[in-house]
Amino acid sequence: MSLGPLQGFPRQVARTRGFSLGLPRSFAVAPDGSRVVFLRSKAGDDPVTCLWTLDPASGEERCVFDPRTRGLEEGEELSEAERARRERVRERAGGITAYATDRAVRRVVFAVAGRPYVADLAEGWVEELTVPGTVDDPRLDPTGRWVAYVVEGALHVRDLGGSNRVLAGDDDPDTFWGLPEFVAAEEMRRLRGHWWSPDGRHLAATRVDERRVRIWYLSDPTDPAAPPRAVRYPQAGTEDADVRLFVFDVRSGERVEIVWDREAFPYLARVVWDEPGPLTLLVQTRDQRRVRLLEADPERGATSVLAELEDPAWFELPEDAPRRLADGRLVMVVPDREADTFRLTVDGEPVTPPGLQVREVLSVGEDVLFRASEDPTEVHLWRWSPRDGAERLTHEPGVHTGAEGGGLLVVSSATLAATLPETVVRAGEREVARIGSVAETPVVSPAPTFLRLGHRELRAALLLPGGREPDRPLPVVLDPYGGPGPFANRVVASGGAHLTSQWLADHGFAVLVVDGRGTDGRGPAWHRAIHRDFTVALEDQVEGLHAAAERLGFLDLSRVGIRGWSFGGYLAALAVLRRPDVFHAAVVGAPVTDWRLYDTHYTERYLGHPAVDPEPYERCSIVADAPRLERPVLLIHGLADDNVYVAHTLRLAAALFEAGRFPELVLIPSATHLTRDAAVTENLLRVQVDFLRRHLLGT
Repeated sequence: MSLGPLQGFPRQVARTRGFSLGLPRSFAVAPDGSRVVFLRSKAGDDPVTCLWTLDPASGEERCVFDPRTRGLEEGEELSEAERARRERVRERAGGITAYATDRAVRRVVFAVAGRPYVADLAEGWVEELTVPGTVDDPRLDPTGRWVAYVVEGALHVRDLGGSNRVLAGDDDPDTFWGLPEFVAAEEMRRLRGHWWSPDGRHLAATRVDERRVRIWYLSDPTDPAAPPRAVRYPQAGTEDADVRLFVFDVRSGERVEIVWDREAFPYLARVVWDEPGPLTLLVQTRDQRRVRLLEADPERGATSVLAELEDPAWFELPEDAPRRLADGRLVMVVPDREADTFRLTVDGEPVTPPGLQVREVLSVGEDVLFRASEDPTEVHLWRWSPRDGAERLTHEPGVHTGAEGGGLLVVSSATLAATLPETVVRAGEREVARIGSVAETPVVSPAPTFLRLGHRELRAALLLPGGREPDRPLPVVLDPYGGPGPFANRVVASGGAHLTSQWLADHGFAVLVVDGRGTDGRGPAWHRAIHRDFTVALEDQVEGLHAAAERLGFLDLSRVGIRGWSFGGYLAALAVLRRPDVFHAAVVGAPVTDWRLYDTHYTERYLGHPAVDPEPYERCSIVADAPRLERPVLLIHGLADDNVYVAHTLRLAAALFEAGRFPELVLIPSATHLTRDAAVTENLLRVQVDFLRRHLLGT
């Protein structure tokens, strides 16, 4: 029996991993324009991702490698490092989830279940590499002759002709090479730990020593015989990992340490070794107010300062920058406080106009391909060139990303016209091919109305039952994320971004999504408004709600709920604890309840060091607010969460119980911060809507 949209949507979300399966992604374009490489599974409910190529001339797609042809399924055993990588990037699928190419995009290397493969896309062969163990993060050198990879924390290189060499390794399990430490991957968005030189003769690699990082434990209470898993977690105010950088001669194995003032600048935020070079580093102070751009000499290990940049609050690390133009000039994204704009700079000079918020650098060669916003609800592709300056490449309202090479531009566009993203290949303004999607069509049809609310012109989206204005008052559910972070905005001109909110609205709610201060796309001052005070995020939710109610007479302010996950879960808990006059019920998923229990790089960026200034931590943490609870609340947390540990929810639940307040509590033994299990995903949606219906609709 088929289910209607209200009943069928949670199961469809679970089967399709949030409609991500079957979508093409991770594009690379050959410099000669002969092929486009991408990842995609074979159906909208197929969790095994395959490697594909597209011939732009003919439009023909070819599956290069399906893991199932080698007996590799989604559930194959993964290394701890690979599990951590997938958690950091919120990877929902299995199979081939990442790959790396040579400069010509002719050869590709990837790992499936820890087994490395290399494919020659021109000759059409795929070969498994013989290696001594389970492989993490294999990467080809630019010439396509060598592969670097990590096995159990040791850094290896392998000549594709057959020889393997261990470049570096340590006996201590808390020291590893060539992989990012937790805060680099989770908070700095540096997802790698080794980088090839342009000529393929040298390899730069990190050595991470976590011995001074505090040990936390993850256990499975459903199996009392299983020992807890020890995890090195850099709690706010405690020690970080010690990170050093070395350069290896891959033929001789000789190494040179790259030296900088690690005491003053302990965070290695970016490493770039673009052609034409040189090796370039971006390092950051512990308080994150200063960064240095360094040029490194790989022969001697010395570094020289190219620039030092600072910000009185924090310096926002740019997405995939610094980079080098083909002529060697340095590309960065820098906050211009006078213009209140994140601007693209070339050798320190701004090259994008005030008001255009640069969000991400995608590629650099003769020109720069980047993503930017004139309005935070849209993200467009732009190109800067020395001849033409900055020009916009996409025009339909939406969220666009892409890749380029060989005169071709791959454009993936999430818009309101199409519920899920569509991908085209362009040569100039001409479409030459499309990359197909086999993702399932959602059973829900989102119909957001976009609003600007209050004196801050808060960007908001309103979703109503059936997409139509009601003839009676409706209870309101706020559905924010609300926190800082790149591309964390919920209010965007993309139908797919509003699917769950529309499904919730179709149960009889007016669902209001508000992006407040601290969210991305509105400039440095908007970002910095949350400095030392996360509670301004709650102020903006209240302002947005009341401004919407003044404009729309059908919002029933006597029945207001709020739901959220992660920072959104924190915000939902904050709302129901501190503003019970506004909020009447809250769904609180995986919340941070005590900011002293979150990690160094994220928390100290916004709230400072707890030993130096504890007051922001007292103001923003919520466990002490437990006796104030007078509204129903549903707490949800996964016991395997290694990002926001379940201790956050358990401490709040204990404080509520001791104060005579009895929340509803759902604990999920197998769930991490991102749920992948189909039954868990489906029932997480069902339990939330059941709670909100009971407390706001009385059904």
